[in-house]
Amino acid sequence: MRGLLSYFRNLLGSREMRILILGLDGAGKTTILYRLQVGEVVTTIPTIGFNVEQVTYKNLKFQVWDLGGQTSIRPYWRCYYSNTDAIIYVVDSADRDRIGISKDELILMLQEEELQGAILVVLANKQDMAGCLSVAEVHQALGLDALKNRTFQIFKTSATKGEGLDQAMDWLSNALQKNYFEFRFSCINISCIIFTRNV
Repeated sequence: MRGLLSYFRNLLGSREMRILILGLDGAGKTTILYRLQVGEVVTTIPTIGFNVEQVTYKNLKFQVWDLGGQTSIRPYWRCYYSNTDAIIYVVDSADRDRIGISKDELILMLQEEELQGAILVVLANKQDMAGCLSVAEVHQALGLDALKNRTFQIFKTSATKGEGLDQAMDWLSNALQKNYFEFRFSCINISCIIFTRNV
């Protein structure tokens, strides 16, 4: 069994996982992307279109797509949903006026068939700002308790300070590995059943 687990772990390490970073404009998506890639704050401008970078975290390779969050760009998010392994949904915890819009976009996105198996990580970002919503308040405002059949977790983060990102990536890496192992084992079981029936 250990040998089989090591085999799958090596397979996962060699496979590039596809991650989308989504959220409203100004939430801190691009800052998070480059904080993950280079480990420091990079001066950014509003993303018109997308940024895509390769990020390696604990021997796992991620192809990370940062999609612009402006109103005119959000309808095009669905063009990038195919083959997505996980979604990092970034919320500006200090933007109380638009938390309802953030919820609406999240719900709409999670209804897409191509994202049914994608893991969800919600980052309650800008926790270093005065007057921001707490993680519990963001959790409630987004209606996360209503999510069914979805592997998800929410984390408090400050992209500019780098706080909370390691915890979020640790959880995501473990969740991706678990999903991958379960999928592979189910394939093995199905193959065994088919083989047994054909013998």
